[in-house]
Amino acid sequence: MTDGNTEYGRKAFKRAPSHFTDRITAAGEDGWPVEAGRYRLVVSRACPWASRALVSRRLLGLEAALPLAVADPIQDDRSWRFTLDPEGRDPVLGIRFLSQAYHAREPEYTGGVSVPAVVDVPSGRLVTNDYQRITLDLATEWTALHRPGAPDLYPEPLREEIDAVMDGVYRDVNNGVYRAGFATRQDEYETAYADVFRRLDLLSERLRDRRYLVGDTLTEADIRLFTTLVRFDAVYHNHFKCNRSKLAEDPVLWAYVRDLYQTPGFGDTVDFDHIKRHYYLVHTGINPTGILPAGPDLSGWTTPHHREQLGGRPFGDGTPPGPPPAEERVPADHRP
Repeated sequence: MTDGNTEYGRKAFKRAPSHFTDRITAAGEDGWPVEAGRYRLVVSRACPWASRALVSRRLLGLEAALPLAVADPIQDDRSWRFTLDPEGRDPVLGIRFLSQAYHAREPEYTGGVSVPAVVDVPSGRLVTNDYQRITLDLATEWTALHRPGAPDLYPEPLREEIDAVMDGVYRDVNNGVYRAGFATRQDEYETAYADVFRRLDLLSERLRDRRYLVGDTLTEADIRLFTTLVRFDAVYHNHFKCNRSKLAEDPVLWAYVRDLYQTPGFGDTVDFDHIKRHYYLVHTGINPTGILPAGPDLSGWTTPHHREQLGGRPFGDGTPPGPPPAEERVPADHRP
C-alpha cells in the first residue's frame, strides 16, 4: 500500500537537473568503463524518461550486456520499489528501494530518486541518473557491444540537427506536459498548454512529408518524441489537462506514432497498464480519488499507418532487433 506522492499538483513544478552525471564510456574517463554485465539499468515502464533507455537498449541489442531491473509503477515517498520481484527485492542488487543505491553512492543525499538509473552491480552504487545523457552514451560509447545490424541512432553528420529538434521537443513536449499537469497557477498552466500544442503543430507539419524527424532513418530524436506521444491520449490529455485535442485527432502525428509503435523495439517496450496506474494512482495531488480510468480504447495502435509510403529506412543499413527476451515481454493484457 502507498500514500502516493501528495506533493504532485500542490507545489510549483520544476524539473531538477540530474545530480549524478558520471558517464559510462569506452575509455572509462569517469572511472566507469563500458563492460558487459557490470551494470544494471533500473527503469519504470511507466516513466517516459526511462522508456527512452528501454527503446534504445532494445534497438541496439544491449539486453545481455546491460541487464534490466523494472520497478513497480506505484512508487511511494521512499522512492521506486522492487515489489514486482520475489520478496520485494531486486534479485541482483538485493535492495528493496532504488534510493538504497543512491545512498550507497552518497550517504547524505537528500534529493529526488529518479529513473532511468544505472547501478554498478559489484559495489551496489548508483553510477548515473542523467536521463539526457544515458541514451546518447548507449548509442555512441557502447558500440563494441551493439548487436550486428544495430542502427546508428545518433549519426555524427546529423547531430547538430538532431540536437536542435530534441531541444524543442524536450522543452515544449517532454517537459511541457509536466509543466501543464503540475501547474499550481492558471497562468503557468495556460503557458505550458500553449507551448505543448504549438510544438505539436510544428512537429505535425514537419512530419507531413517525411517519415522520421531527422534524415531518413530512426534517430534519438524519434525515440524522445515517441515516449511522450505514446502516453498522450492515455494520460496527458486528461490527467495533465492537455486537452485541446487528442493525438488520435491529428492524422499526421497519429500515423507517425503508430508507425513507431509497430516498429520492433518501440511498442514492445510499452506497458499501458503500468503507465496508467503510475500517473493516476501516484499523483494524488492531481487525482485524489485514485480512480483509474477504464479507457482509452487501445485497439487503434495496431491499425495500418501507411507511413511506409513516405520512404525511409527505419534501421538504415542495419536490421530490426529480434523479439525481446521472454522475461522482459510486456504481458498481453497490458498492450493493445
